[in-house]
Amino acid sequence: MSTTETHPPLLDRVLAGERQQEATRVGEGIYLSEDVSSSYLVTTREGNVVINTGLKGGPRHKAFYAKVSAAPLKFIILTQSHIDHIGGIAALREPDTEIIAQKHIHAQLWYQSKLQPFFTRRTHQLWRRFVGDLDGLRDVKPDVLFDDSYAFELGGRRFELYAAPWGETEDSCIVWLPQDRTLFVGNFWGPVYMSVPYFSTIRGDKIRPVYAFLQSLDRIIALKPDLILTGHGERIEGAERIAADLAKLRAAVSWLVEETFAGMNGGKDVHTLMAEIKLPEHLRLREAHGSVRWAVRAIWEQHVGWFHYDATTSLYEVPAARVAPDLIELAGGSGPLVARAHAHIASGKPLEALHLLNVVLAASPDDRDALEANLAAHRLLLSLASGENFSEVSWLESQIQDTEDRVKRLAV
Repeated sequence: MSTTETHPPLLDRVLAGERQQEATRVGEGIYLSEDVSSSYLVTTREGNVVINTGLKGGPRHKAFYAKVSAAPLKFIILTQSHIDHIGGIAALREPDTEIIAQKHIHAQLWYQSKLQPFFTRRTHQLWRRFVGDLDGLRDVKPDVLFDDSYAFELGGRRFELYAAPWGETEDSCIVWLPQDRTLFVGNFWGPVYMSVPYFSTIRGDKIRPVYAFLQSLDRIIALKPDLILTGHGERIEGAERIAADLAKLRAAVSWLVEETFAGMNGGKDVHTLMAEIKLPEHLRLREAHGSVRWAVRAIWEQHVGWFHYDATTSLYEVPAARVAPDLIELAGGSGPLVARAHAHIASGKPLEALHLLNVVLAASPDDRDALEANLAAHRLLLSLASGENFSEVSWLESQIQDTEDRVKRLAV
């Protein structure tokens, strides 16, 4: 890892399973085994149910659960198709275990498999330092698929499953234990409770429709749970607290939508809105995975698409990098652009510096002076970031590491 690394709070949850020694009791007959995304065991007198299987921790979950109960595993419920929820299926599934998922899981797995090389490159850039190779973990064949809802009883416990699309995926669902007033939400609102939802991820994924998210959130609110168990081991307890929190989350997301729409109707461009829109203090949410500026852009592009009426060139296949040699020639070489980039860095404006350096590096990828300035700009940008947002920090650290490696290769 680079010496510049910060430590976002989400990283503690991602790595929590490495420190766990046994399953943790989190409710009556309910046990948690932590992973990149957590797995839960629900015990009954007629057999057990596992909700999500983690990423690579399947053998560890199986060993932890065996110490809790020797009863057969009757069902595995998947709250979504992301790899950190389904990766441990092979280790946990028994011969008579049935896998239950929302019906859109096949569509989700189809496009993920079709684009696996693309997603692998991107995901590795952000996550590989922490979770290693993620290939070969998507072999899922559900036995039961449901549309809007599904319910069953086992050993005196009732399990109710409800579709909750676009918390993170189209096939997202929640698991409700009505007798316990306990709700398993997976990663419905992302990996961190009361954080800005991640409507469009920088690693790449389908944009998550905000209107559908609000409808699904309304479904969760209507259940009035006393206990919420999340995809990253958080235990949210107390009906009054949960009701107040989720009302705030709904109001905050709705406020972002209305402010973005108002700005669009008022003729403002997306970058202006990304800079201007801030949640008011009473609706402030954490930005541990998503962020307000990214939510604004996702809301814009989700509703009106990728063309921003900003330049004719956006409609065609010639990128700005194509004219980088012309700009360098007109500037009298790369030196003046790099010098101006350093001036921006000295003035605390790393993004302005990076725009200039992108021109130089597009024309001359091995320009040592430009790479050194690029490294300085990214380090400054990382120092100016809050350090809370995992994706932002991981991207900046990966760019710093990549640039450091390129500079070292040039020195050899």
